[in-house]
Amino acid sequence: MTTNDRCTHLVLIRRLAGKEATQLASTVIEALLPYKDKIHTITADNGKEFARHKEIAKGLDAEFYFARPYHSWERGANENTNGLIRQYIPKGTDFSKLTDEMLAEIEWKLNHRPRKSLGYRTPLE
Repeated sequence: MTTNDRCTHLVLIRRLAGKEATQLASTVIEALLPYKDKIHTITADNGKEFARHKEIAKGLDAEFYFARPYHSWERGANENTNGLIRQYIPKGTDFSKLTDEMLAEIEWKLNHRPRKSLGYRTPLE
């Protein structure tokens, strides 16, 4: 599971055992709870794993939106973030071989990577 903030470019990466909606909802809430006061909206794709979107919205006190089908540019920041993650995890990688430590390292690198759109500051700055 990846989440990102379109303004600060902060990235959170968490492991999921599958695409079940219940597990995704609890993982999203747990990951974003420390940022609850800063989250106003969440935009997701139309996957069935977001079937419990109302639970996520209520748990984070945020509005939940869905991008229109085949309109990936409506989630442009997320698509860009996934591209950055692919620099570390190429397509075809067996995710079962990735450890939580490896995912945490990728998250750390992305959150400490200077971004032109942030005046060459990092998302954590």
